Amino acid sequence: HNAEAPNLEQVFHRMAQTEPNLDHDISWFLLPSYWAKMVVALISFLCFANSYDGDFVFDDSEAIINNKDLRAETPLGDLWHHDFWGSKLSSNTSHKSYRPLTVLTFRINYLFAGGFYPVGFHVINIILHCTISVLMVDVFSILLGGLQFSNKGRRLNLAPKTSLLAALLFAVHPVHTECVAGIVGRADLLCALFFLLSFLGYCKAFRESKEGHNFSVFWVLVSVILGAVAMLCKEQGITILGLNAVFDALVINKLNVLELIQKLLHKDKSLENAGLLRKGLLFRITLLMSGGASILYIRWRIMGTGPPAFTEVDNPASFADSLFVRAINYNYYYSLNAWLLLCPWWLCFDWSMGCIPLIKSVSDWRIIALAALWFCLIGLICQALCSEDSHKRRILTLGLGFLIIPFLPASNLFFRVGFVIAERVIYLPSIGYCILFTYGFSLLSKQAKKKKILAVAVLGILLVNVTRCALRSSQWRSEEQLFRSALSVCPLNAKVHYNVGKNLADKGNQSAAIKYYREAVRLNPKYVHAMNNLGNILKERNELQEAEELLSLAVQIQPDFAAAWMNLGIVQNSLRRFEEAEQSYWTAIKHRKKYPDCYYNLGRLYADLNRHIDALNAWRNATVLKPEHSLAWNNMIILLDNTGNLAQAEAVGREALELIPNDHSLMFSLANVLGKSQKYKESEALFLKAIKANPNAASYHGNLAVLYHRWGNLDLAKKHYEVSLKLDPMAPGTKENYNLLRRKLEQLQKKGG
Repeated sequence: HNAEAPNLEQVFHRMAQTEPNLDHDISWFLLPSYWAKMVVALISFLCFANSYDGDFVFDDSEAIINNKDLRAETPLGDLWHHDFWGSKLSSNTSHKSYRPLTVLTFRINYLFAGGFYPVGFHVINIILHCTISVLMVDVFSILLGGLQFSNKGRRLNLAPKTSLLAALLFAVHPVHTECVAGIVGRADLLCALFFLLSFLGYCKAFRESKEGHNFSVFWVLVSVILGAVAMLCKEQGITILGLNAVFDALVINKLNVLELIQKLLHKDKSLENAGLLRKGLLFRITLLMSGGASILYIRWRIMGTGPPAFTEVDNPASFADSLFVRAINYNYYYSLNAWLLLCPWWLCFDWSMGCIPLIKSVSDWRIIALAALWFCLIGLICQALCSEDSHKRRILTLGLGFLIIPFLPASNLFFRVGFVIAERVIYLPSIGYCILFTYGFSLLSKQAKKKKILAVAVLGILLVNVTRCALRSSQWRSEEQLFRSALSVCPLNAKVHYNVGKNLADKGNQSAAIKYYREAVRLNPKYVHAMNNLGNILKERNELQEAEELLSLAVQIQPDFAAAWMNLGIVQNSLRRFEEAEQSYWTAIKHRKKYPDCYYNLGRLYADLNRHIDALNAWRNATVLKPEHSLAWNNMIILLDNTGNLAQAEAVGREALELIPNDHSLMFSLANVLGKSQKYKESEALFLKAIKANPNAASYHGNLAVLYHRWGNLDLAKKHYEVSLKLDPMAPGTKENYNLLRRKLEQLQKKGG
């Protein structure tokens, strides 16, 4: 049903007649609504188009490639019980980031693409940003020009110039690059989409109807539901309900906040006339608050009562003992976020791990940034509350509301967050920045004599931002470019050096990787992951002593670091300290129950010690936990073969090939067993299949030649011996076998002659 809102017709009429028009004083493009949206869509597309064929980078690996919730075999229902990264929400290690609708879109991307092909993921992100930017034209026309409908119920755009400018500012802001070019930023994009739809839906509640100027309860409820959907994409989405309430009070009911506060303090009996108790407002705010409280309660029940566990390196200020240090640094972080909106030139994929050293004293010069931030904020708040110009009060309050309220979940005020600064969380607050920038431009234009020069300056800012977006998007195309771009922005960030090192190591450049890993450990002496990776490389380079020292330190700092315990065991095994190695392996398994690689390495240790039963059991555990663990299957077949258990070896080989039918190394191992069991035909078929899959393996040709030699197919044996020797002239045993075959062939020729 519709609830009557008295005098709304007069409110809308007065808004149109008495409030100044921002467009009147600015020199800017005036385009029809359709063309304005086309221009915004085109420019926002141009900014980020070059990211369409980028790789999966940074957090994309964990949220997409390693996230089992994307795969068809995972029941859809699991999405509602898992966090953004695919972990159970009830787990102690969960980040409690509950975004099932975002994960669902990733899953759809994965299914349509038929695998992990990043192009489809990137294209959807670009389309989402273009859609949001187009919606911003309508949103800014309401926020800057007010809400008014024609006699036919169509919303009027009372600020076409300024709404176009603000939408362009939003569309080309470089700080949005992380959300658009980074696939994980899909959460922010979807959240923003439903956030804006919720706002526009709330505005529709005041559309004219045949009965008069009523508000529609239906559209208020739709707005609440869309706010819930926004929150299921990312947590910030819930803040739209608060902004809808602010918009209702300021725009629909023209509430004067300062006047209301004064009347409340003086217990003025005319409070009802102040607007707060005007029929309809309290009812709508009650609906919004009830909806928001219900959504938060359900979210809390799903998440569980335990907060997410973050470490000091993620957000060092939140771990400071002193309340003063925490407060100072939180405010410094706010000032840096504000600076990124004003001057988005220094952008970084990660601002943690020493990137921003803590302020511990008032003598730190960075205190100036806090003072500047609060000077500007207090000035704007005073103008928003005390200005005699109601139009100015409304725009400034809405600008500050959209700047501050969506940022609150990331502010550390209500709960600890897992980052220092994250460019992605500024996506929604940038709406407020665009409002304030555009309003400031209109005020300057009003005072300026040469309005066109000012317009050219703003156009220049837009062009610079477009260029910066394109440049930053290209940096997000690959991990190498992304990580290296951060070295100049955050040289003190250990994670930046770690990621550059990891990228180099993955490409096989171990010498360069060691340099960056060492720098990461120097910057953060407790960086256990850098120690683990550095220890691994040193282990492979046979620098075992230093590798052991690093890995021992890593497990000392973090006793439950299973991967470091396993790698320490591998080093101790190489140093022939078998008892210590065994203990390290079992400690790793204690901290990570399902650890197939550790069982595999434990099996290798037992095999070296001739504890064959224990080795087979360890490898069997590895294959139970990870059925596609080819190395464990191979080692079982080889051990059983070497100990004369050919029947068991054959059974294990057949079981392995059923699970991994295209693994040529398993075909080779089983072919060897079948050859020894004189099942020549089947052995030959497997050897040939293995050679077809991997034609340059000398041992494959050599062992097939041995099979033919035993079988009596001497010409084929000769052919494959020769291929094997061509591929590897130093192949052990092959040359001797080949010489034996040649002598035998010569003898046969003599007898034949």
